[in-house]
Amino acid sequence: MENKHVGNAHIYSTMNNTIIHVTDISDAYTFSIRTGGSQVKADRLGSSPRAAMDAAKKVAEDILLKGINTVHVKMRAAGGIRSRTTGPGARSVIKALERAGVKIVSVENVTPIPHDGCKRKGGRKGRRM
Repeated sequence: MENKHVGNAHIYSTMNNTIIHVTDISDAYTFSIRTGGSQVKADRLGSSPRAAMDAAKKVAEDILLKGINTVHVKMRAAGGIRSRTTGPGARSVIKALERAGVKIVSVENVTPIPHDGCKRKGGRKGRRM
């Protein structure tokens, strides 16, 4: 397996959108980038699994044409002081990439975790509903 046929698929999935970004192994060159929000008309549907699947299909077509047939997946949520759980589109992206013929070598969660850095917003008594 030569390195020129392998890439990194960065999936950034929040409750509002899903971004799929495929680069080479060194992350210096971008092969394809798509968002779930660009696949649907309504903004509220940008994070849906359907929009993420459509974006993943287009990304798979792009990278297969460029000769990338194997990827290492790096999933990420908002992280930090925000949510550490991935959005609803993250799993469907991986399924859609596999169905389109892209071989997935590994799946890694790279969500940033705070180490007593910034404080959450909301004040002393927390966020009131």
